[in-house]
Amino acid sequence: MALSPLPLSYCTNVHAGRSVAEVEQGLERYTVAVKAKFGAPLAAGLWLARPVADELAQTPQVLQSFSDGLRRRGLTCHTLNAFPYGDFHSERVKENVYLPDWSQPRRRAYTERCATLLTALLPQDATEGSISTLPLGFKGFDHPPDFIDRCIDQLVGVATFLADLRERTGMTVRLGIEPEPMCVLETTDETIIFFRRLFAAADEVGRGEAVREHVGMCYDVCHQAVEFEDAAACVAAIDAAGVRINKVHISCALQLDHPATNAEGRETLLRYAEPRYLHQTIARTRGGDLARYVDLDENLIRRPPAEFSQSDCWRVHFHVPVDAERIGPLATTRPELRKAIAAVAKLSYAPHLEVETYTWEVMPGRQSVELSEALAREMIAARAMIDAATAR
Repeated sequence: MALSPLPLSYCTNVHAGRSVAEVEQGLERYTVAVKAKFGAPLAAGLWLARPVADELAQTPQVLQSFSDGLRRRGLTCHTLNAFPYGDFHSERVKENVYLPDWSQPRRRAYTERCATLLTALLPQDATEGSISTLPLGFKGFDHPPDFIDRCIDQLVGVATFLADLRERTGMTVRLGIEPEPMCVLETTDETIIFFRRLFAAADEVGRGEAVREHVGMCYDVCHQAVEFEDAAACVAAIDAAGVRINKVHISCALQLDHPATNAEGRETLLRYAEPRYLHQTIARTRGGDLARYVDLDENLIRRPPAEFSQSDCWRVHFHVPVDAERIGPLATTRPELRKAIAAVAKLSYAPHLEVETYTWEVMPGRQSVELSEALAREMIAARAMIDAATAR
């Protein structure tokens, strides 16, 4: 029982990457500098948007050149983020990041392309890779009655593709479905129920082994902390259900304690209500119930509904630095991150580990911090938490 011995990675979705050239610019400008400041082996958790994946797949020469560039920079790659399909750095991303959803063949085709690319990008001595993906879709959209069945059909098809890919290449690529607040899969209970349904459907068509081997979960610690879940209990429940955690996003959320009396905290929180990303907000009432608000905005902060104003704590889906215990009058969910890492360390296998703070471009005060320095501090802090968990 131990955490992954592979080099720790950070997700490059923090950088713009609308073309292969732009991805390489981010690696050269930031990732190389982070590696030098980190002072340890570093893996690039690559985000390859669909146009980038298509460009890499055009000719073997383009892909080989990109792979050679990773090695030249002293970087490895073990995992891809295939959640954002298009431009993750446009002026407004919000709920568009969940499109296309998993009922759409385009999502499957993109994911299969990423898997094929990953087998070419893995180090020569590696036999396993992982890909994170969206939690089927967004609850706020209208879905047809057979939406879940359509998603299951696509995922069984992907598992079949990944099993065939292993036969052809000798490399195992696993998919990690990433629950997120206000999405079709957001809580651990919802996720387990879905996987039971997925496994049953796969068994009926003789693909149960392929699905269990190749389709699992990406556990984003920020997301589950926003849901006020107990990490140790949830990781144990996921494992007991036979669902493999293929990837862990090391991440923290914002937390506002005592919102009714914390005027300074509410004013600070206003700075995080920004127009690019969706910042789902959940309040825990004094009775322990949860109230949900789809996106952090001025109206919620200035004129919160009763269940929010009378709560003892808000948690906001805004990925903040994993080395920060507090940000001024706001807390972070870093204590929950420590618990999650310790829980994952008890698994009988080792998921891929990736720091994912994609919000640096929209983070208040970002201009006062050099990005590679900030990312390196996160990596050092994450490594310290991992070392503490494995030393027990």
